[in-house]
Amino acid sequence: MLPSDNRLRRREDFAAAVRRGRRAGRPLLVVHLRTSGATDPHGPGDSAPPTRAGFVVSKAVGGAVVRTRVKRLLRHLVRERLAQLPPGSLVVVRALPGAGEADHGQLARDLDAAFERLLGGVAR
Repeated sequence: MLPSDNRLRRREDFAAAVRRGRRAGRPLLVVHLRTSGATDPHGPGDSAPPTRAGFVVSKAVGGAVVRTRVKRLLRHLVRERLAQLPPGSLVVVRALPGAGEADHGQLARDLDAAFERLLGGVAR
């Protein structure tokens, strides 16, 4: 389970990541990443904000059971990779229709490739 502090919930946070962040598309998913050195506008104090992630899984992926399975897999995969992301980053993972038939390994490979592309471009 993804910790509560690491979840995107507000519409404006999703919009900020999608509209102003970088994007990496893969066959099964699209990852939007917005890195920020600023403090969390919704959080108290001057502490470094946590990396937060949100997920978009539409009906094109499958029925309710399939969508829930995909969301759970993606939450698990992102939780394991949170330490790789800069503090304060906003991440939105959008599942594409093929994600409903994909297994854990396929989703993990696509997610890793997307993060590598996004983070590799930041370091240049």
